[in-house]
Amino acid sequence: MNKSYFFQSFLIVLLAAGAFIVFKQFLPKKIFSESTVDSKNVLIDSMLLDAVAKDTPTSKDTLINQKIVFDETAGIKFPSENFEDYKGYQYLISFFEKLYQLETNPEGNKVRIAYFGDSMTDGDMIVQDLRTNYQTQFGGQGVGFVSITSESAASRSSITHQYSGNWKTQSYLNVKRPRSPFGVNGHVFFANDTSNIEWIRFKANNAKFATMLDNPTLFYGKGKNFNGKVNMIVGKDTVTKNLSPNSLVNTLKMSSNSLKSFKADFIKADSIPIFGFNFDDGKGVHVDNFSQRGISGLPISTFNPSVMQAFNAKLGYDLIILHYGTNVLNYGTKDYTWYDRSMTKTVNHLKECFPGVSILIVSTADKSTKYELEMKTDSAVVPLTVAQKRYALKTESGFVNLYTLMGGDGSMVKWVEEEPAKANKDYTHFNYRGAKKIASLLYEQLNQGYEQYKALRKKRKPTAKKPKDSTVVKNDSVNA
Repeated sequence: MNKSYFFQSFLIVLLAAGAFIVFKQFLPKKIFSESTVDSKNVLIDSMLLDAVAKDTPTSKDTLINQKIVFDETAGIKFPSENFEDYKGYQYLISFFEKLYQLETNPEGNKVRIAYFGDSMTDGDMIVQDLRTNYQTQFGGQGVGFVSITSESAASRSSITHQYSGNWKTQSYLNVKRPRSPFGVNGHVFFANDTSNIEWIRFKANNAKFATMLDNPTLFYGKGKNFNGKVNMIVGKDTVTKNLSPNSLVNTLKMSSNSLKSFKADFIKADSIPIFGFNFDDGKGVHVDNFSQRGISGLPISTFNPSVMQAFNAKLGYDLIILHYGTNVLNYGTKDYTWYDRSMTKTVNHLKECFPGVSILIVSTADKSTKYELEMKTDSAVVPLTVAQKRYALKTESGFVNLYTLMGGDGSMVKWVEEEPAKANKDYTHFNYRGAKKIASLLYEQLNQGYEQYKALRKKRKPTAKKPKDSTVVKNDSVNA
């Protein structure tokens, strides 16, 4: 009996092995990724889903093989570039000029940067280090604009940020038509719980150039409720301030002093759109981090131009950085012309919202996926970076190829596996060490452009004409 069972079991094993060998050639090489991604970090914005659903496959675009020649702007003309190495410094001239004015006259000038990103900049990652780099060279104190609530508040080290759980929030990630226009942070908040007080608390940490909360200022929108108040609590002292929601964007200076911490209680402020607080000393360079997990960049197209222009009138942006791509890689396609088209419209809309402000596109970083038994660069990374470069060129924006900056093919594997590691085991996101390195790479490229600008500026003729728009491409066109 035992022998019979043994031979039956042995025969089953042989049959199973034979079946596996026969069917192995039909099995997909790629089945699962290296690790399960935390669902908290992967959200999908509705506009991305709509764009993918409406996508019509197109024939392969023809890359620009000839040189990109720029028109002179303000008497300055950067050298021509090849598409493959495109950086677009010509389109950052207004930003470079503001840096130059700040460098030569620190007392009378300041520079502000808005950094829009996805989970790569969650918790002020990358942005806090870029901010430090600029403030080290040009001066400036403070973390800039901070939303009322944030999903990454607990992990942010540049400022301690706490808030009550009863705030009503609308985000451009998943709401196309908010009850009140979004703020520059892509969110709008309401203190509509009349039974319980909505509150927010900030405390400065020991981050470099952010050891105090300088000029704490509340930003809020237009409403019909003129009974709203904010109780400003510092230690044992409480000061009550009235809200006057008359304009599209209103500000309320909470204190004329630099504070270490404070709490703000919102009293009878229901229906008044609340955006967030700003902290800066009004000097040097300030960098605002507008990160949102799961976003593709497309929801920026829902910004209200009038509201954004009102924000810009108060904050004064000189450069807008768009750093997206992580959430666009997972759709089993290598044809990103749909994303190129959609983001071209989005960036042009952003230019309407912030007239005259330079825009910089930062591409997706390298991302690794398991093919058979080996982690390799995901096959969608390079096609996506090409699409991002296309819409940067078509919208006359600067461009940073983060994929090549960090080392190109296989670089994410190296960043994860080296000691000490600079990226996480999801082979997608950087750790704090890696984020600092990425910020350094971004700063170095921007600074190279700035140094080149100063050299060209020195050589320009004194009788330079007024600035005019640059020409994207002279010898070829980009087929969308």
